[in-house]
Parts: sequence; structure tokens; C-alpha cells
Amino acid sequence: MCASCGPEPAPSAAGDPAVAPPAAAPRKFAALRNRDCGPYLVGAMLAMMADNLEHVITYWVLWQTFHSPALTGFQVISHWTPFLLLSVTFGGLADRYDCRRVVQVAQLLFMAVSLAWGVLFVTGTLSIPAACVLLVLHGTAGALWRPAEQLLLQDFVGREEMPSAVRLNSTFQSLGVLCGPVVGSALLLGMGPTAGIFANAAIYLPLTVLMLRTRFTGHTREGFPARQRLGALAALRSIGTVTRDPAIAGAVVVAGLTSFFVGSALQTVMPEFAESLGRAGADSTYGLLLFANGLGGVVGGLVLEATGWLRPSIGVGVVSTLVFAGAIAGFAVTGSLALAVALLVVGGVANLVSTSVTQTVVQLRADPATRGQAVGVYSMASGGLKVGSGVTIGLFGALVGIHVSVVLSAAGLALGTLAAGAYLLRRRALVATG
Repeated sequence: MCASCGPEPAPSAAGDPAVAPPAAAPRKFAALRNRDCGPYLVGAMLAMMADNLEHVITYWVLWQTFHSPALTGFQVISHWTPFLLLSVTFGGLADRYDCRRVVQVAQLLFMAVSLAWGVLFVTGTLSIPAACVLLVLHGTAGALWRPAEQLLLQDFVGREEMPSAVRLNSTFQSLGVLCGPVVGSALLLGMGPTAGIFANAAIYLPLTVLMLRTRFTGHTREGFPARQRLGALAALRSIGTVTRDPAIAGAVVVAGLTSFFVGSALQTVMPEFAESLGRAGADSTYGLLLFANGLGGVVGGLVLEATGWLRPSIGVGVVSTLVFAGAIAGFAVTGSLALAVALLVVGGVANLVSTSVTQTVVQLRADPATRGQAVGVYSMASGGLKVGSGVTIGLFGALVGIHVSVVLSAAGLALGTLAAGAYLLRRRALVATG
């Protein structure tokens, strides 16, 4: 539905067994054609690039300054713990307030953290306690951004083109993740860490300014729901309320399993795979493996959007997650660099499909009055549980070896996903929601 159309009928209740498909197939790249959503996708890509660019610069400086493995581990924990603890509450904020302003606050917090890093670099006052505070604030900004942006996406395009918006948003942000290390390395080498981190703060500006220009609030089509409490107990109760729908519960479980067993830890242990696969050229192999992992998400999203092969359903989410688990297990055991690169690309495609499909299921089936909280619950699982991957791959890998821990983590993901799929099949929740 175009951005200029009036309000549309409210979607069916979350407890309905199925949602009727639209009368006509959505346009290809519909969200990108939308005059409000298209610019947002570009702005979000830049913001995600800045997010990852900041990691490149600050992680390098922190290692060169302190050489602390404990601080390296805290970098991962601090990024994802706010997602685990605060996502549901931030989803409630997105339900209650103008999502444009919530996104702006998140982007301003990102910028403030980048500027604070720069000040610490300039003055030579960088310390571990100060670094820990900034790392936590950076993760908090990401957790605050996520639910509000999802409500904005649906407000931009309407219900019928929501799958396109989620898929392209994931694709563009994957592009940001892919470009972040490249641009970050260029700034680090060309400008130095201090000038580079100040330049990084400016990259958050386009999305911040865009929120002043769009007329959509995240609630334009359906209105603001009744005000609800946002306390810790209310957040816990909302988890139970949101997951009463078996399809939403399944989407949350599948996303949580992926985050817990694989999450972001695979990137942190990639240097070991580069050494075993690249041998004489470990540095270039490391870059190639990271690029292949990110490329899969970008290519997969573009191909799916262009072809419209897959409709969003939990069944598709389950199958794509199993493909992702198989690709990661194969990558961990192969001794061929070419096959490893191919498996990472396949894994990136499958992960993009799983993430975009499960996210879409949650948003389309959620009660409009608590959609932000539903997205918050999903974000808690898909982001916050990535803390667990530091245990399943990182700490466990220190005991049995990284290659073995990745294989066993992939096996755990596959078994958990099969169990979730079997349960949902009995509940007849494997329905299309597009």
C-alpha cells in the first residue's frame, strides 16, 4: 500500500489461525519504491555502518591501549545485554510514543558515544571504566532503536507490503554491516582513530534529520494504543501475553535459538578459521571470510525481493534456520577455502531469510495495541540471547577447540529448531502470514 493512502482496516486478531493473503501480489522492491520507506532504508544502512565502523576503531584502540582479553569479552557482552534486559521496555516506549522521536534519541545517543570516544582519545584520558560505560551506552542505543524502527516500517508501507519492508531493511542493514569494517579500516588508516571516530558521529546524522521530515509516527495508520505501564513486572507479563500466539512464540524461539547457539560469536573466532584455511595468507583469508559471511545476507535479501519466491511463514523460518545450521557446521569442518567461502555465503542467505521471515510473522500477527512490545520480545531473543553464543562457541571452544564447539553449536541449533518446528506443526501454526 502506498504511503499516501488513508488508514486501512485493522489486521485480524493475533489469535486467529491464519491471516488472509492480499488480493494482489505485492510489488517487487515495494518498500524501496515507497517515498517514505526508501529514504529510511538508506539512512538505516548508514547508521548500521556507523555502528560497525565505531566497533572497528574503538576495538582497535582498546586493544592497542590495554591488551586486555577480559575487555574484549566485555565488548560482546556489553553490546547485547541491553537487548536482553531492555528490549521489552523499549518496545513499550515505541507503543506509547512517537517512534520518530525514539529513533532520534537512539541516534543522538550513538553520536554522543562516538564524540565521547573522540574526547577521550584527544585528551589521553581513556580508561577501562570509561570504556565500559561507553560500550554499554552504545549497546543501549541499539536496543532502543530496534522496536521503534520496526513500527515505523509498518507505518510507512502498510500491512500488505510489510514483508518487503522487513526484508529490505534487513538487507540494507546487512549492507551496512558489510561496509562498516571496510570504511572503518579506511578511516583508521587514512585519518587515524581520533579524526575517524569524530567523522563516524556525522554518519548518524542523515537518519536523525530524516526523522524530522517524515510525517509517519509509527502509529499514523492505527493510532496510539491505550497507555500501559512500562515497569519490570509489566515487561515480564507482556512476554507471556505476546507469546500466547503459537506462531509468534515459534518465531521468537527460532530467533532465540539462532542467537544463543551461533549469534555473533562466529565472527569473534573467525581469525582461527582464517589461520587454518589460509595458512600463508591468514590476513587476507580473514577478510575474505568476513566478507563472504556478510555478502550472503545482502545477496539473499536482494534475490528474495526480486523473485518473491518465499512467503513469510514459520515453516520457512524453520527450514531456513536448519539450512543455516548445516552451512555453519560444514564451514567448521571443511579444509577447503573455496568451500568455506561458499558455505558462509549460503549461511548468510539462510540467516537473512530466517531473520526477515520470523520478524515479519511477529509484526503481522501481533495485536496492534502491543506490537511494539511484541517486537521488543523478538528483539530480546534475536539480539539479547547472542550473549549466550560467547559461552556455546567461545568459552566451550576453549575447552574442546573452536572447530568442535562450532559444530556442536550448529547441531544444538538444528535440534532445537526441529523440536520447535515439530511442536508448531502439532499446533498447526506453520501458516503463511503474507
